[in-house]
Amino acid sequence: MRLFVALDISVSVRDQLAAFQRQMRPFAPTARWVRQEGMHVTLKFLGDQTSEQLEAIIHRLRSVTVVPISFSVSGLGFFPNVKMARVFWAGVEGAPELATLSSAVNQVLTGIDIAEDEQPFHPHITLARIGSAKPHRDSADQANQNFAPLQKQLLKIPRPEFGTITAREFFLYESKLGPDGSIYTKRESFPLNEALAPSAGK
Repeated sequence: MRLFVALDISVSVRDQLAAFQRQMRPFAPTARWVRQEGMHVTLKFLGDQTSEQLEAIIHRLRSVTVVPISFSVSGLGFFPNVKMARVFWAGVEGAPELATLSSAVNQVLTGIDIAEDEQPFHPHITLARIGSAKPHRDSADQANQNFAPLQKQLLKIPRPEFGTITAREFFLYESKLGPDGSIYTKRESFPLNEALAPSAGK
């Protein structure tokens, strides 16, 4: 089973992101646009894991202790960059605790032979993708051409603001590839520690 750890997105922010997608879809019609129910903030991708490993992962993640996290969803960008764009995303900003949570997840899972992420943590919400994750140069050039009309359109509009979210738990998700794209199922939830928040003792 393919697993990843992520934060959920509030309904109101999902609605705004989905409305924005509908506006932008005509400018990148060949892209695979993420469905509203599939929007999330990935903390760590775990890849294929066995049922035995699943239990160990859940046990380890229960030991993570981080305060609830408030963050805003605003701005837009492309991975790996504008000139070689393959992924279109909305930004996640204003919460250093997100990096703390990501680091804590990495640390508890290294004890069960799951490698730490090599790339710096860059919180975001994927809106659309083109092509495979590891393309050849020619396919990367083609993907960027497919995003080019969208990039031109984005230069004409104000920087979007999609709302603020307070996360009080994070989740272990399973990803299954369906005929219309990946389907994400929550396998377990892990509450963030309200008692550690500065206002909790007042």
